[in-house]
Amino acid sequence: MSAQYDPIIDRFLDALWLEKGLSDNTRDAYRSDLALFNGWLDERDVRLVDAGRDAILDHLGWRLANGYKARSTARLLSGLRGFYRFLLREGVITVDPTLRVDLPQLGRPLPKALSEADVEALLSAPDVGDPLGLRDRAMLEVLYATGLRVTELVDLGLEQINLRQGVLRTFGKGNKERLVPLGEESLYWVVRYLRDARDALLSGKASDVVFPSRRGDQMTRQTFWHRIKLHARQAGIAVSISPHTLRHAFATHLLNHGADLRTVQMLLGHSDLSTTQIYTHIARARLQELHAQHHPRG
Repeated sequence: MSAQYDPIIDRFLDALWLEKGLSDNTRDAYRSDLALFNGWLDERDVRLVDAGRDAILDHLGWRLANGYKARSTARLLSGLRGFYRFLLREGVITVDPTLRVDLPQLGRPLPKALSEADVEALLSAPDVGDPLGLRDRAMLEVLYATGLRVTELVDLGLEQINLRQGVLRTFGKGNKERLVPLGEESLYWVVRYLRDARDALLSGKASDVVFPSRRGDQMTRQTFWHRIKLHARQAGIAVSISPHTLRHAFATHLLNHGADLRTVQMLLGHSDLSTTQIYTHIARARLQELHAQHHPRG
């Protein structure tokens, strides 16, 4: 991708200099960012003044997959916001395409992901001959297969699971609905749990909660979290466990096996790719591996 200059970029930078007195270095950085974005758009036959929100999100995804740092992407978005607000004031455009595009979160650490072997050990730790153990195995399988948040998992109702189609419907942040495939292994354990263990846990109580507590009540996320830590100790897992450990493993292993960031974004329920940027280093490592494997001079 090559930089491509447009006179309107200089008009914006001149206005910005008059308003805020930016240093030469900052102006040069904004000019470079906007020119590179313009070059990326040009390769897709999109004019800078015509770029919409989807184009900006696609560009963020491209940057993430190509190893750009979150800080440089944050600077780019800051420049794009100023640029498109300038165009809006000038009457060049009627809608700001940067609305509802979040800045990447800087300095947000990604917990060390579990290896696939660690996940297998964790999933195998519960005693499935016991109703509680079978419930825990099914819950762990669902977490790893779907990337659900723990809260989404413990709130799961029977009407949200379609066993015939092998999907579940969940409601994430902002009550946004998404459909997530369960996969064969997870589906097997859910069916087995519903058949062999759920009634024993409910002890005759009426409930539509898929995974009740040992007393047949709604389970808290803290209770399930204690169960995860218990099984991690039983499995001999040395990696520090966090509430999102299996969610991170879900995303990490998807990317390691070739999934794209857009797919991971949808499955995790992130509203913007900029949130999924915490997995950038995984995508970068995967791209390097694929390049080395498939490029004739890799």
